[in-house]
Amino acid sequence: MQGQSRPVAGRTEKAAAPFGRSHSLDFLRGLAIVGVMAIHVSQSFPSNIRAVDFAFMCGWTGVNVFYFVSAMTMCLMWTQRTETNPTRKFYIRRFLRIAPLFWLAIPLYLAVNGTGPSTNAPNGIGPLQVILTATFLHGFWPDSVNSVVPGDWSIAAEMTFYLLFPFLITAFGARRHLYLGLAIVLHLVNVCLFKPYAFALFSAYYGPGNEAFVWNALHISFLNQLPVFLVGCALFFALRDGFAKSDAAIFALFIVLSFIADRATDSHEFNYLMINLVLGALVAGCIRLTIRWSPIEALGRNSYSMYLSHFAVIYGLRQVWPLADGLVSLLIAYAVTAALSYLVARATWQLVERRAQDLAHRLTSPASSRPAIGPNIAATATGMR
Repeated sequence: MQGQSRPVAGRTEKAAAPFGRSHSLDFLRGLAIVGVMAIHVSQSFPSNIRAVDFAFMCGWTGVNVFYFVSAMTMCLMWTQRTETNPTRKFYIRRFLRIAPLFWLAIPLYLAVNGTGPSTNAPNGIGPLQVILTATFLHGFWPDSVNSVVPGDWSIAAEMTFYLLFPFLITAFGARRHLYLGLAIVLHLVNVCLFKPYAFALFSAYYGPGNEAFVWNALHISFLNQLPVFLVGCALFFALRDGFAKSDAAIFALFIVLSFIADRATDSHEFNYLMINLVLGALVAGCIRLTIRWSPIEALGRNSYSMYLSHFAVIYGLRQVWPLADGLVSLLIAYAVTAALSYLVARATWQLVERRAQDLAHRLTSPASSRPAIGPNIAATATGMR
């Protein structure tokens, strides 16, 4: 594969039909970051109104929307490019998109949050947690997840998916049933084998009283998230080539097998699967209907930096916030968090991300000169989210 021009995976004349414009994908990224900010703002500035706080807490689904959009974006870019050394260039683009900002976030959050024991690191943060985080391996060890950089579990899942993606799409191409079949197998392996074994192992390792911490770490582990990415790949090719009755049959089989496995093991992952399948349907619907709204799209184009920075923004606001907890406080805190996070994202684009993308462009472009990619197009085409 390396050193040869890559044939486009199952490309047809209608390949770009549902994805001809990036607006819907940017819109979905924008919705995702709106949701992610909502849950974290509500945790620090609760309204104390049950229905309102519950609605804000549902923003956790934004991360899963990111996963679907990420999978679809990777498939879109892969099928639209024909180039030599595609895997090497793919890794360069992904690494330079994610690593620079993430590495800057590591010392920032170590300074803000310290290295002492916490919910996500019962024994505190040491060199192991920092090294695993810096090398994007933190998703494979419980007390490295979310301990150094808040919310970094999704970054771990994204980077691991990027590592596997070229091999998956080269092997499966546009055969979406293979992606769904693998998603089913991995889901059952996780629920029936890996999660029970790993829970017993890590519960013994961390000792009594840490069972909830271990359970949460296994829930957000890459093996539990990979089926979401795989379903996203399948949805991309289904949207591109058209849905079939066999797609519905496979999804129905997925639901039935997951329900049986959940009842047999008490893994409590069936509800998570159902939520993800509903989210996948909503994502597909937004793309088919070409839903767009410029303000949300603007957030979507800057969602990666906003994701990394909004935790620090919330922390800073909490230190100086003059209002008592309540609905007004929550709504104002959310608006301020979104505005400040967006401003930080625009600054990091100019100072960090644009330079990293220029470097990626130079490293992956053919020897002949090509016109430079405009900032907004580059941000969309190479966006993680």
